[in-house]
Amino acid sequence: MSSPCLTEVFQTLRTAFGPQRWWPAETPEEVVIGALLTQNTAWSNVEKAIANLRCARLLELEKIAGLEPETLEELIRPSGYFRQKSRRLKNLAATITAAGGLEQLASLSTRKLRQWLLERNGVGPETADSILLYAFERPVFVIDAYTLRICQRHNWLAQDAGYAEAQARFHRELKKDAALFNEYHALLVRTGKDYCRPHRPACRECPLGRFTPHPGSE
Repeated sequence: MSSPCLTEVFQTLRTAFGPQRWWPAETPEEVVIGALLTQNTAWSNVEKAIANLRCARLLELEKIAGLEPETLEELIRPSGYFRQKSRRLKNLAATITAAGGLEQLASLSTRKLRQWLLERNGVGPETADSILLYAFERPVFVIDAYTLRICQRHNWLAQDAGYAEAQARFHRELKKDAALFNEYHALLVRTGKDYCRPHRPACRECPLGRFTPHPGSE
């Protein structure tokens, strides 16, 4: 089976699921906070931590930067690895605040802004690109575990393909449009959660089943 074009994959998923309206955040600062907290945990856990911060009226980077570590740790405890994430989040919040806030950082080119984010402790490519796409609305495709698993299972990427190689294919084949990348990433996440699971994938029920080289099912 030849590899389908990524536009065809997008259209198939969009028809199956409809608009996803992701990322669920009220402000760009909330996106930044959520992007760091979602590392190594399910989004449902992040929602609890975000709710704690919102209830305490601390869902702002400048306020987080000034919090006592123990206070922040308790608020974000539901997100897991709360001590490590507290340090990382306070550091990120402080450096963004010192740089003049998200509004000032928005004046940087996408390349420079990505590099600036990657230089922050605890910010890897996926976190940086999530911030770029969802907080700054830059056309940078986010590659996560769902995307890699789907692409590798369908032989759209080599089994040893890494982040940069996967991202390069999406950037090469798709129009560089933040709204498109936003929706596409959300659709892949939906597919990964509901069908393309690590174990016992539901290939026959999956909207991408017709693209699967060796269909399987629960």
